Amino acid sequence: MSNKQHLYKIAVEWTGNNGIGTAAYAVYGRSHNIRAAHKPVIEGSSDATFMGDDTKYNPEELFLSSISSCHMLWYLHLCADEGIVVEAYNDNAEGTMEETSTRGGHFSEVVLYPKVEVTESWMIEKAIALHEIAHQHCFIANSCNFPILVQPSCTSTT
Repeated sequence: MSNKQHLYKIAVEWTGNNGIGTAAYAVYGRSHNIRAAHKPVIEGSSDATFMGDDTKYNPEELFLSSISSCHMLWYLHLCADEGIVVEAYNDNAEGTMEETSTRGGHFSEVVLYPKVEVTESWMIEKAIALHEIAHQHCFIANSCNFPILVQPSCTSTT
């Protein structure tokens, strides 16, 4: 059986030209727009640490949100398949990025903190266990070369 391939397209447009382009590091804006067909525009910038606009999403936040949302979507799928009824899901994910002496950097760790609410107390144990399977299936997590930890909690409405 051959692997299925999926192609994703995104357009990134720099909107930070203040009239003199990149004449110097300190004079150009880091703002940009991220577009995909038939979807709202996402306004992006670099992190404020790197002279960006902290009112816009930066690539590191979008990367972290990709890991968190991919895990969540797999998790909800698995819960539905297993008869676990999730009523609420929240994650306050954290990612650590380290700058290197060569002016580059990389993520060294991500920790997901999913908080799940299920309808019945008997579902809690299975609901927590499904996070490991979701992590194994997550397309984004499988594409990363650093530890991604999952520290779930679960409560029930009954």
